Amino acid sequence: MAKVKAHVFLKPGVLDVQGKAVEGALQGLGWTGVSGARVGKLIEFDLEGVDDPAAEAKKMCEQLLANTVIESYRIEVA
Repeated sequence: MAKVKAHVFLKPGVLDVQGKAVEGALQGLGWTGVSGARVGKLIEFDLEGVDDPAAEAKKMCEQLLANTVIESYRIEVA
């Protein structure tokens, strides 16, 4: 069984409204050096019964987990 993590983030150049909100809130709380905040999602799951978990996770991202028009992703398999 493989432990899979899919990290999904908006592509550079796509406005990240949540990231801007987090950045503004952190600056408002005194962390004035914060800039370029981006918010993404982490999807973790167990995967068994496949020969190449990374390839299967890539297919999952391409078909469901990421909107590849505006998002990119990175897969970790342990």
